[in-house]
Amino acid sequence: MPDVAEVTPCGATTADSSSAFQEGRTGLIIRIPEAEPAVRAWRARLDPSARAGVPAHVTVLFPFLDESRMDAPVHYALADLLGDHQAFDLRFERCGRLGDVLHLVPEPDTQVRQLTEAIAALWPEAPPYGGRFTEVVPHLTIAQGQEDAVLEEIEADLADKLPFTSHVRSVDLVVHDGTKWQQRASFVLGGRNAL
Repeated sequence: MPDVAEVTPCGATTADSSSAFQEGRTGLIIRIPEAEPAVRAWRARLDPSARAGVPAHVTVLFPFLDESRMDAPVHYALADLLGDHQAFDLRFERCGRLGDVLHLVPEPDTQVRQLTEAIAALWPEAPPYGGRFTEVVPHLTIAQGQEDAVLEEIEADLADKLPFTSHVRSVDLVVHDGTKWQQRASFVLGGRNAL
């Protein structure tokens, strides 16, 4: 897999500041609130997407369609597709690295991969990460662009905060408004969704 550090789940490169995100860009994410106590401080310092308003998350599909294309038929199609997938659990027991990106590893990641594949199949013009990688690896980014010593410090800090489990019930649509990422919709898994 190419160096994932070149592009983060919300589209900034490791050298970018939060102001580098593109207005109108969208993504589909799974919020992981159970991770916040362990990773919030690290992400606030070392993950540009956190500084731009994105909570601890596992990316389902980024980039998705431009905000200008997010009309009612797209919302209904997402609601139907995601409503056909059941809620599931993700367990986070360890850290992993993709290049200079330190992340938590969600296990099992099968359902996340299935969501990504199903959405990308319905909208082939929106391949994961713009088609830059042959394999998409679900992950929860903590830090990027740091020296090994910093990443080792984070791993040591997280050792006694793992494991934890998150019950995934929905997928959120987030949009960059030119300043911050904002949630625009939430789609319930295994149920009928409301816009």
